[in-house]
Amino acid sequence: MSASWEHIAILGVGLIGGSIGQAVRHRSLAKRVVGLGRSPRQLEIARSLGAIDEGTTDLSHAVTGADLVIIATPVNRIIEQVRAVQQMVEPGALITDAGSTKSDIVRGCGEDRTDRATFIGGHPLAGGERSGVDAASPDLFEKRLVVLTPTPTTPANALARLTSFWRELGANPVEMSAEEHDRILAQTSHVPHCVASALAAATPAELLDFAATGWRDTTRVAAGDVGLWTEILKQNSVPIAEGLDAVRTQLQDMIEALRQCDWDRVTRLLQEGKQRRDALGS
Repeated sequence: MSASWEHIAILGVGLIGGSIGQAVRHRSLAKRVVGLGRSPRQLEIARSLGAIDEGTTDLSHAVTGADLVIIATPVNRIIEQVRAVQQMVEPGALITDAGSTKSDIVRGCGEDRTDRATFIGGHPLAGGERSGVDAASPDLFEKRLVVLTPTPTTPANALARLTSFWRELGANPVEMSAEEHDRILAQTSHVPHCVASALAAATPAELLDFAATGWRDTTRVAAGDVGLWTEILKQNSVPIAEGLDAVRTQLQDMIEALRQCDWDRVTRLLQEGKQRRDALGS
């Protein structure tokens, strides 16, 4: 298979960035994959794990000559990085990100112009509570949704190239507005994280020896990086607060039913939750 890209730069070679690099190199989609990071030691680990061909701590070195730049850093750093990269690459280059919020990022990166590289927001719906390149996998994106958030001014050919890139990694790209993405992800990702964190925090430390599979499964995502999640909540606070209000309503219904010994109501509430979970499959 001939390489689809000459030079791919990955800014942030952690779980997502490292998995992208491994997937690209495993499928021979690029002639050269350069990773940007802050720690030479971590970059060397990323290289030894097959995530990149070369690592650097210098942004200009990482992206100069790149035809695709993927920004997989915390969401609060993405806008400034997009703007910096656009000054260093050729106008025909393509820039995307992997941030789990989109509205602020897409708005902050501004309208597409023909005199600079094109930015298209992206978010692969993959990952886990583990972070770092040692948790990366070349198959992480297989059959996973990747949301792309083009604007009305996004060039069709650039969107087609990015869509093809994700399909070659085994993912299923879908398009929607940045605002719709944030509304949906608030319900399906950000609210669950808050609920898991609340449940974990509400459990007395002296009872943790008795925490079995149910507690561990329900609170698993609460082990995610706190700093990263604080920035996510900051950028999508209104939809998340609305989603938490809906959860509070459900919990209040359950509390009242239990206190009133209304077992028909308890059964109905449990059944509603089971039906929604069963609809997702295993």
